[in-house]
Amino acid sequence: MISRISITCFAASYLVAWLLELSRLLFRSGVRGAIMVVFAVAGFFAQTLYLGYRAYQSATLPLSSSFDWYLLAAWMLVGLYLYLTYYYPRAAVGLFLWPLVLGLIAAATWFADRDPIAPEPASQVWGMIHGVFLLLGTVTVMIGFVAGLMYLVQAARLKRKHLSTGGIQLPSLERLEHVNARVVLVSALMVGIGFLAGIILNLIGGRTQLPWTDPVVWSSGLMLAWLVAAALFNAFYKPARHGRKVAYLTIVSFIFLVISLGMLLLVNTRHGGQKAVADVSGGGPA
Repeated sequence: MISRISITCFAASYLVAWLLELSRLLFRSGVRGAIMVVFAVAGFFAQTLYLGYRAYQSATLPLSSSFDWYLLAAWMLVGLYLYLTYYYPRAAVGLFLWPLVLGLIAAATWFADRDPIAPEPASQVWGMIHGVFLLLGTVTVMIGFVAGLMYLVQAARLKRKHLSTGGIQLPSLERLEHVNARVVLVSALMVGIGFLAGIILNLIGGRTQLPWTDPVVWSSGLMLAWLVAAALFNAFYKPARHGRKVAYLTIVSFIFLVISLGMLLLVNTRHGGQKAVADVSGGGPA
């Protein structure tokens, strides 16, 4: 029964939930919120079973491929959506979160490799640390991006006095400002640990060692450099923690994240999965 669950099952549920969120822009409804939660919970449950079955069937470290990595990031964002919907039922968080969830699922389905990133036992521990912290960093950057967008939208609505437009309600500027400021620091820490673990993994990689000029390596390094610079700017320049400045920091961080993920998925790289296996077998170690 569980083996019959496919990506289409939970992706379709999430798409319906997003379309219902979009309908807030058109009309008000008393039952829409409950229907959205039903579809979101159904999709989340199906995706949990899907990932659990893949972990159970895995011959190596469970959920260690880039395919699983993207699905896990989407799963965590859905969990965050359910949490926020429970505590802030009137906030239209899904309007901003669902596109990221569906984008991650699309990237996993059409671009990501399904082979384990680090199949060798000696590399699995560092590979797990690398993957987990980059996963947490990625999700944190996406949370900051959503909070930053909501801050800018809410600030514009307050300025124009359009708070009653449609059925959209957003958290207060103070709360969004606080989330943005925290995200800048946490994302830098998470990505930094993941990047350091990746360097160690690369040093012990043997024949699977990546060249330091690999697009994924330098694009990830650029993203980390920006996150560290943003975190330092946020920590030592107090005005950067308030207003639009901190929202812009999180949005630019997301742009760097998109560039880094785009390099991983679309550019010829030896980072992980089938691409790495093919390159190593064809051309030897870097």
